[in-house]
Amino acid sequence: MTMRTQLKEVPVQEALGMRLAHDLTRIVPGSFKGRLFTKGHIVGQEDIPALLDIGKAHIYVMELAEGELHEDDAALRMASAHRGDNVTMGQPHEGKVALKASIQGLAKIDPLYVEEVNRLGEIALATIRGDRLVEAGGQLAATRVIPLVVPEEKVVRVEQIAAQFRERYGRAPIEVKPLKPMRAGLITTGSEVFSGRIEDRFGPAVRSKLEALGSSVAEQALVPDDRDEIVRKMLEYKAKEYDMIMLTGGMSVDPDDRTPGAIRAAGTDIVSYGTPMLPGSMLLVGYLDGTPVFGLPGCVMHDPFTSFDVLLPRVLAGETVHKEDITAMGYGGLHGC
Repeated sequence: MTMRTQLKEVPVQEALGMRLAHDLTRIVPGSFKGRLFTKGHIVGQEDIPALLDIGKAHIYVMELAEGELHEDDAALRMASAHRGDNVTMGQPHEGKVALKASIQGLAKIDPLYVEEVNRLGEIALATIRGDRLVEAGGQLAATRVIPLVVPEEKVVRVEQIAAQFRERYGRAPIEVKPLKPMRAGLITTGSEVFSGRIEDRFGPAVRSKLEALGSSVAEQALVPDDRDEIVRKMLEYKAKEYDMIMLTGGMSVDPDDRTPGAIRAAGTDIVSYGTPMLPGSMLLVGYLDGTPVFGLPGCVMHDPFTSFDVLLPRVLAGETVHKEDITAMGYGGLHGC
């Protein structure tokens, strides 16, 4: 791109409303040296004394050509185009604007949209991974303009791509879905726990994870490795209309492990038994007449981030987990072995 925007020298008193062409530094011998104004700053009446104090009787300003935008103005417009529900937009700085979550929730970011925007060139959109939990105040994305000025038509094209995305999917390209408070029925399987030989460690771990996301364990039952007992308790929880049913223990291939078979016997539609993510490859997820069902492997007790921590926020956000969601977890899914 050939930049048509011009730089010119003007007296400070005549610079009101004009943009600085470069950073200006203030130096106080022995105590301070730093940036007084950044390039692109629009000179106001209150700035004149400060400019004169640093010895600037004349300054270089930009005269933007028609059809060109300063990096900060362009970045603001693009960030506004990307931004959706529960997303805050920061102030521009050197052509960059940050987008952050205003609530705890599920980040919704489409990777194909990000690629399409970045193919335009001279602008950059960097994001976190979508369909993951984000905390309030957590960074979602940053948009950046590479040159000092950019053709307005390029920004208009970003706005068009964003508008097309909204029309196609009914949402903004970058948004945060709130998490719904849900009550879970927790079934801890294992004859060793049921008999009291060992202490249950699953219950506290699951409670902690749910409570951190605004949900709760409404009831926990300890049952032996008996398929009929597990099925009976699952159907009891279904009748109590708990929002989720979670089963812990017995998810491996040991002869005494009855949990996966019991989940099937209860009538659960299994989405996947196993995920391409470590830790958490033995996770089971399904639906019992619309109620989400999780079979939790042992890693949930001791690993801070597992496949359960990826899928739980999606369920709490009201999304239905499909097989393709599971298979997509393999890319970027190695978090420990």
